Amino acid sequence: MIKRVVITVRYNIVSYLIGEGFSNLLKNKKSTGAALTIMCMSMFMFGIFFVLGENINYVASQVEAEQGMRVYLDYEVTALEVSNIETKIRAIEGTNTVEYISKTEDWNKAKETLEDQSGVLEGIEDYFQESFVVTLTDLSLNARVQEQIRQIDKVEDIVSSNETIESLMSITKGIRMVTFGILIILVFISIFIITNTIKLTVHARRKEISIMKYVGATNGFIRWPFVVEGIIIGLISALITVFIVGMIYNGVTNAVIQTETFKALNLKLYTFKDMFQLLILTYIALGSGIGIIGSTISMRKYLEV
Repeated sequence: MIKRVVITVRYNIVSYLIGEGFSNLLKNKKSTGAALTIMCMSMFMFGIFFVLGENINYVASQVEAEQGMRVYLDYEVTALEVSNIETKIRAIEGTNTVEYISKTEDWNKAKETLEDQSGVLEGIEDYFQESFVVTLTDLSLNARVQEQIRQIDKVEDIVSSNETIESLMSITKGIRMVTFGILIILVFISIFIITNTIKLTVHARRKEISIMKYVGATNGFIRWPFVVEGIIIGLISALITVFIVGMIYNGVTNAVIQTETFKALNLKLYTFKDMFQLLILTYIALGSGIGIIGSTISMRKYLEV
């Protein structure tokens, strides 16, 4: 019986705190509307930079995957040695794909490239070399993988676009840093907005808060309705924004992937479905977190003993 009473009391307290949080929203419709509008704008910008950053990194990873090194073998290499070399290259940590290109295949490709002038290559097939095109799982491993491949017997030379790889790595790193910096700024802006919105509510109820403190209400009991208010504002903003971002994203990406340039580059973009789960979880965490932090900051002055 006592246990049931305790559960009932806890339930009543929780329902009261949540009810008060919703009540605060309805009592201050103008400030709540302003907070929702500005929060949606901030979270919209957050979402745009988030999906943009994710896609830039995705495209960069596709370009990186295409940056293979060409491993040329000795002219006198045998078929068995070619097979052994391929096995050793595949065993190196960091290798992604290993494609064998015979000297005959390389010779035929050269003839196709020269077209009408292909006759100059007749009779010189033996001057071409057996080779492998090797791509990596991570371009930062480029130098280390090359060094290990050079130590394999019968490997004569390696041709790699080292400068291009380094440039790609620098660009990708720069994009990630800029995107992260912008997202941090937007988070602080959102916290500032929530804080000031709830301050208006707290200020309007300052006498009520003082009375509650005099009759023995704990800081937690006083604080939680405002925390709930902040969380609700954050969550509603998140749900509205993810819907808007999804509509705009689908429209823009569908237009981009249909362009001839994008088709020629053979690149892909994330679909909104691919990012939805990560985006909605990020938004919920962000909205709730901003609401809690903003509410806590705005209440500090009024809860000082």
